[in-house]
Amino acid sequence: MANILALGGAHIDRRGRISGETAPGASNPGSWKQEAGGGSFNAARALARLGHSVTLFSPRGGDSEGEAVARAAEAAGVIDRPLVFLDRQTPTYTAILERDGNLVIALADMELYSLMSPRRLTMHDIREAIAAADLILTDANLPQETLLALCDTASAAEKPVAAIGISPAKIVRFKPSLAKLGFLFMNEAEARALTGAAPSDPTEWPAIFRTVGLSAGAITRGRDAVVAWNENSVGTLLPPPLAAIGDVTGAGDGFAAGFLHATLEGSDLAGALAHGAASARLALISEMATAENLSRALLAETLALVPNAEIVL
Repeated sequence: MANILALGGAHIDRRGRISGETAPGASNPGSWKQEAGGGSFNAARALARLGHSVTLFSPRGGDSEGEAVARAAEAAGVIDRPLVFLDRQTPTYTAILERDGNLVIALADMELYSLMSPRRLTMHDIREAIAAADLILTDANLPQETLLALCDTASAAEKPVAAIGISPAKIVRFKPSLAKLGFLFMNEAEARALTGAAPSDPTEWPAIFRTVGLSAGAITRGRDAVVAWNENSVGTLLPPPLAAIGDVTGAGDGFAAGFLHATLEGSDLAGALAHGAASARLALISEMATAENLSRALLAETLALVPNAEIVL
């Protein structure tokens, strides 16, 4: 079991799902659901369900949505330490999904995260949590200057930082921090936004990122092969097909959680890729952003459905 400190998105996800063929510019019949979500929070809950001790710090409003996030953290076994702003609203993410679960469009109301300034990292409780952590997990919901300060603080304390890209618009906040990150999880659209590159061969991504300072990362590509690399190796893994998708929301966060869990348990790159793919699969078949039934036993069972990773370098 590892001690993990998570700082970043923990908010309310609202998702509408169209029940028929999508008709742009028109009213579409469908259904609506709401739950707690956020990149760091989704991964934090998955890691807690896999038996790790996870402490979460995130800005929260003094409202019913903030209370809902707190209840979700407690249910997953996450140690919740919110930074509450009583006069503000908890951030929200509102998405519209097609009938097959794929995203049509989303709107992120995340202004509260701008109040997570670098000086918040000097709070006694956060400094203590950094000192006790085996791993620090963050995401691009936080301001650029805060992410850089977090990486500097973690580096001084000799603590690795893993990060989640969140979106093409937000991942660019990591540009000043790339050389200081231990690992960055992203999808291909986010990778393009961060580098301006679009290689025809996805195995070229590691070399591109190494030139801008990122020594280790993973790029998920939907149904196509995920690419991951570290200082010594490059690996790919083609996710097995799914008969049906419950919801794509949180799949990348699930991949990050499975990958980090395996890494913390001593797995090599190939093993971490397989665990990431298995965890993402469980998130995809779930109607929720995270697999609420996730456990070490279920993850091990799901690994049998995942092909071996190919180490290409």
